Amino acid sequence: MQLKTLFLGLGWLSVCWAQLADTTDYPIGPLTSSSTKWAKKVCDITDYGAVADGATDSGPAILAAFNACSSGGVVNIPLGTFALATWVTLNGGSAWAINLEGIIVRTGTAGGNMIYIEHSTDFEIYSSRGEGAMQGYGYQFHEQGEYGPRLLRLYDVTNFAIHDIALVDSPAFHLTLDTCNQGEVYNLIIRGGNEGGLDGIDLWGFDIWVHDVEVTNKDECVTVKSPANHILVENVYCNWSGGCAMGSLGTNTDISKVVYQNIYTVNSNQMFMFKSNGGNGTVTEVTLENFIGHENAYSLYIDAYWSSETLAAGDGVLYNSITFKDWTGTCLNGAQRPPLYVLCPSTQPCTNIIIEDFAMWTESGSTEYYKCADAWGSGYCLKAGSAHTEYGTVTSTVTSAPSGYSATTMPGQLTAGLGLTTSIAIPTVPNTFFPGATPATARVYGS
Repeated sequence: MQLKTLFLGLGWLSVCWAQLADTTDYPIGPLTSSSTKWAKKVCDITDYGAVADGATDSGPAILAAFNACSSGGVVNIPLGTFALATWVTLNGGSAWAINLEGIIVRTGTAGGNMIYIEHSTDFEIYSSRGEGAMQGYGYQFHEQGEYGPRLLRLYDVTNFAIHDIALVDSPAFHLTLDTCNQGEVYNLIIRGGNEGGLDGIDLWGFDIWVHDVEVTNKDECVTVKSPANHILVENVYCNWSGGCAMGSLGTNTDISKVVYQNIYTVNSNQMFMFKSNGGNGTVTEVTLENFIGHENAYSLYIDAYWSSETLAAGDGVLYNSITFKDWTGTCLNGAQRPPLYVLCPSTQPCTNIIIEDFAMWTESGSTEYYKCADAWGSGYCLKAGSAHTEYGTVTSTVTSAPSGYSATTMPGQLTAGLGLTTSIAIPTVPNTFFPGATPATARVYGS
């Protein structure tokens, strides 16, 4: 699929298309169809020594199957439970895929990445039955106060897709896209434990489309890091999570042309957070549109003095041309933590910030407040004008619910965090990720 065609087909508002219109016609996702890969060659891991007994190490068999199919074909992991005691690095390869029908369970205890794919192109990992999963049994580390390996990491991978699988209970991050380009992640569910450091999806690169995913953890839901440009994230269900974010941002930040839309967040730390502490560089041309939240600690949140990040050298990251539009729902306690909180660097004030149609109300109490500091733009507590100088803090108190704040809810909302001392069950990938939105790509069942 060509990215420009994709953007036009989504029917975005003009502001979103204006941000992304200079994208060249790069194809997004795999270049070779799944059927072509299946027809060329199938390398079943059981033919290379893997046994579906949940005990025998499948690492060597997966590597051997990859080596046999890396120039084109499908590494097939059939139905059954396959142990992974030694981690697998799959380097190179073109026009290949992993079909994950069974369940990979972690039995090893090393750090690093259980499956690490690097320097590859035209790659796909998916489950043609929609039943495939990676189970990290992270609770075995977390109950000891420790972290372990990440589940799945891609580095320098171009024209890729990850879809129709579950990533469960990672001992650390679940999915990381590191310097990846022209890829797509969709029809995916992540279930992680209830503590920080268990990120759902972290990504940086260019021309990446993440859509129709559900994330449970207590850290990043879907987060863009630097450097990144031409990123679309939509139809995301942050179901008891840390919430979506951008950062942490430090020196030489370079992020532009990013759109998040149709984001549903419940019982999370925030609906969206920009986070930095010092540093330099720019975040520009970002649109955050059509967000629904319920009972989150924070909602709209820019924090240029984020205390959980070590102070970086520089006058601060410049946040410029960022639009928030159509936010509805509730926050947990709007008098304790403002649902609209824009805290910009005094040495590098935010510019051209736009907040429109922001209607969030508090679950607790009968008042809430908005807080802006050194933030220039239009709407609510932002300061209008072109001076773009330091001015301090402006707050405003809201004593009645804003018109139109009431918002629908999603099915399957969790009311408690998931296991740090007990195993997390493997869920079924859902068929809906945002109220009223049909997934952009059909499930792969039967392909």
